[in-house]
Amino acid sequence: MARVLYEAGATVTGGRADGHGRTSDGVLEVELRSPPELGGEGGGTNPEQLFAIGFAACFEGALGVVGRRARAEVGDVSIDSRVQLIPTEDRRMRLGVELHVTLPQVTDAESAKELVAAAHELCPYSNATRGNVDVVLTANGQAVE
Repeated sequence: MARVLYEAGATVTGGRADGHGRTSDGVLEVELRSPPELGGEGGGTNPEQLFAIGFAACFEGALGVVGRRARAEVGDVSIDSRVQLIPTEDRRMRLGVELHVTLPQVTDAESAKELVAAAHELCPYSNATRGNVDVVLTANGQAVE
């Protein structure tokens, strides 16, 4: 069995439409509400917003590791993340993710793309979604393949 470095816990009651979520340590507590785009009232957060924040934060951490390993100064990284809820033809739902990464101190476009691609290989969220979620990456406005 693999060694666990960290485990997060949370409890949700009431679901996404009219729910409440709280982490086991009490640091994060949120009201869950469906957005108006999905017929809800809004006024709270939703799983897609939480996933967008979590993925971006995790990816930034992986980018920091990749930058240190490459001895590259990435600067104050900014990640604009988008998570889409997409209906399928068979009436299920799937996710799409876009991570638009800005590396202010990496002026060479190819270097920026290489760093972002390497972070995508390292990031636990990237590894968890690979092959199951379409992820679009950009580095300083350039598409990462």
